[in-house]
Amino acid sequence: MVSAMHPFALGLVPAPDPTEARARTILARVHDPEIPTVSIVDLGLVHDVRVTRDHITVELLPTFVGCPALDVIRSTVADALAVLGRAIDVEFTFAVPWTTERLTPRGRDGLKAAGIAPPADAGNVRCPYCDSGQVAMDSAFGPTLCRSLFYCRDCRQPFEQFKTV
Repeated sequence: MVSAMHPFALGLVPAPDPTEARARTILARVHDPEIPTVSIVDLGLVHDVRVTRDHITVELLPTFVGCPALDVIRSTVADALAVLGRAIDVEFTFAVPWTTERLTPRGRDGLKAAGIAPPADAGNVRCPYCDSGQVAMDSAFGPTLCRSLFYCRDCRQPFEQFKTV
């Protein structure tokens, strides 16, 4: 839990009361530590945000149970929201399972910008570099639980694909 000492913005002007919308705007600027071109909002991790007079609670959905980035995401979210001057709790929940359907169009574009193919059925994977469909899976197991390794036969680039869940 993170607590701010004073609810003041720069220049010692009282900060406006935090709202859920303001907290969500801040969360939209928090990027996934493994994919810095995608925010946690566009990745679909933000499940719930509750703002009270003296407390902010954020519930996040992990992409995979054993994701090694969970502690980093939790602390980054708490640090980002600290400017709102309230005590902050960041929790991971399994109330709703995370699926790749939660990815926004901006999130899919962010994956491509990082050289990662967005989730797709096996026959519809496209190279994030040249958009070719002439690709082959090298391994179902990538550097993290959520990605597979592919190779593009046209541009000859290896790339990762975000697994469909």
